[in-house]
Amino acid sequence: MLSNIILASKSNVRKNILEKNNILCDVEPSNVDEDMVKESLLSNKASPEIISKNLAELKANKVSSRNEERIVLGADSVIDLEGELISKPQDRKEALTILRKLNGKEHHLISSVCISKNGSMIWNCTDKAKLKMKNFTDKELEVYLAKISDSALYAYNVYQIEGEGKKLFSEIIGDKNTIMGLPIQKIKNYLEKII
Repeated sequence: MLSNIILASKSNVRKNILEKNNILCDVEPSNVDEDMVKESLLSNKASPEIISKNLAELKANKVSSRNEERIVLGADSVIDLEGELISKPQDRKEALTILRKLNGKEHHLISSVCISKNGSMIWNCTDKAKLKMKNFTDKELEVYLAKISDSALYAYNVYQIEGEGKKLFSEIIGDKNTIMGLPIQKIKNYLEKII
């Protein structure tokens, strides 16, 4: 059992992945203004992957600077649709817009992780999964969204890969945990070396 980790996120999904893998953690959200950071990075033409990496590091470092000697894990996940950054929806109308954009197309789900100690990054990794969405009518997308609870919708972006969302795709290449927000095997491998 690995412990003494702080998860710099209020994501229950990430906390559950850690706990299922015998990594106990305290939760301390970073409260980073993600939209402001994304806007700034996008204005400098940063790729979705760079944005994901920067956000993970910013979250981990911010919480780490308040918790001396503790190991802090920050994470961020984004969708990369042909170079366009797609973030979690703010409401159901935006969720439908996102699903329409992804409809029938291939995209990448990028999950970045940063581990920090004493306010500085000591390790990071980024993993990608490739997903190809089937073609749906607007009505079918609306029916799908009606089945998804608010908590799942806002926690998982627009699809919950281990639930209803799996039916949206004709092809999924990559680690399920990466799609859910944490490339856990890479994290475990690193933590086992330092704890």
